[in-house]
Amino acid sequence: MSSSNSGTRFIDALKPYNDAPALIWNDTTFTYANLLEKIAQQRQRLFSIPEGSIVVLESDFSPQTIALLLVLIERNTIVVPLDKAHHLKNQEKVNIAQPDYKIWVGDESDISITSCRQEAQHVLYNEIRQRRCPGLVLFTSGSSGQPKGALHDFSRLLAKFEVKRKALRTVNFLLFDHWGGLNTMFHILSSGGTVVILENRLPDHVCSLIEKYKVELLPASPTFLNMLVMSRAYERHNLQSLKVISYGAEPMPENLLAHLNRLFPNVKLQQTYGLIELGVMRSQSEDNGSLWVKIGGEGYQTRVVDNMLQIKSDSAMIGYLNAESPFTEDGWFMTGDAVEVKGEYFKILGRKSELINVGGEKVFPQEVENIILEDPNVGDVLVYAEDNRLTGKIVCAKVNYKTDEPRAEIIKRIKTHCRSRLQSFKVPVKIELVNKTFESERFKKSRINGK
Repeated sequence: MSSSNSGTRFIDALKPYNDAPALIWNDTTFTYANLLEKIAQQRQRLFSIPEGSIVVLESDFSPQTIALLLVLIERNTIVVPLDKAHHLKNQEKVNIAQPDYKIWVGDESDISITSCRQEAQHVLYNEIRQRRCPGLVLFTSGSSGQPKGALHDFSRLLAKFEVKRKALRTVNFLLFDHWGGLNTMFHILSSGGTVVILENRLPDHVCSLIEKYKVELLPASPTFLNMLVMSRAYERHNLQSLKVISYGAEPMPENLLAHLNRLFPNVKLQQTYGLIELGVMRSQSEDNGSLWVKIGGEGYQTRVVDNMLQIKSDSAMIGYLNAESPFTEDGWFMTGDAVEVKGEYFKILGRKSELINVGGEKVFPQEVENIILEDPNVGDVLVYAEDNRLTGKIVCAKVNYKTDEPRAEIIKRIKTHCRSRLQSFKVPVKIELVNKTFESERFKKSRINGK
């Protein structure tokens, strides 16, 4: 394999860090030298897999998995990372990807490689093979139908990590099969930082690792941060080492952001923005309590057409394996995100696909959820649409309420508050009180980290 290969360059850049801690996994610290040893072992294991092969890597973050991934990149294969926690649901994605090989990592010693030998594969793969570069296939959530497989030139995604940046000790909260999780890992390792790998993503476990290993950066979803607040896990652990909490993948409720700002006054709250089709962009929040964010940076351009955000990126995907192109004729990606604009800053209102059309009037669920969440007794809320003969759709809400009052009084109070803050067509017609939160529903809608 040529020394100019992007995978080899990334691996070679790890060598100067040598005895510095690279990974903490299952309470064991692995140095960069340890990781390089594992990479050497996996080069032997994967020696027979040819360049250009499509390889499903079904696992979760671990030292062996990271070594396997880096060697597959070095060998110019087309990697399809899948989270082994969703093994039963992964077959649909495997069918779309049409792999030559499947690698299963059960634990550090349980690694199996299976040959699949496809008769025909998608024509887009030929572009990666002609470039003689590594490829990457990432999948959308599939919440509104079949998941879409986005094919990337992996070398373009890796290019930004050749510039060293400050690397904080980081919990790798985001998932293995989404670019958010991979992006965090590549960023931290390329700059000589330490990745603390989670065994699970429950608030108490995450907080215990932050305390134990003095974690400085927590990248998470608003759903997890809401769970953190509701569980009060932050009270049971010392989180003083935290310097940054970054959030993305789904809209952040305004009241939750304000609450986090009060709980963690010395922590920077950083909104991120990324898409499976484009990667993670550099971002800058207007301030700690603001949902206005500046996005883009080198290699990205932004524009707004009919209130919808469009982005042009040097690292954009080549295309979908199983869907039509989402690019305009002049090469701009149509994100599907409605935005407001204030100078250089954007405020993400929500997905066009989530918009509720009430008799021709537009309602974004997040706006209604933010108003309902202003009630301090609301633990969580999910706003959705139901069909209606007269208006086409009506606004409905499921509300987790934390007091033991008569249900009719609670519903009346919520509607009265909504009427005081929203236009009439945005006020929920139907409100259901439930004893649950809505992590699973938000999981399905997540765009980057899958949580």
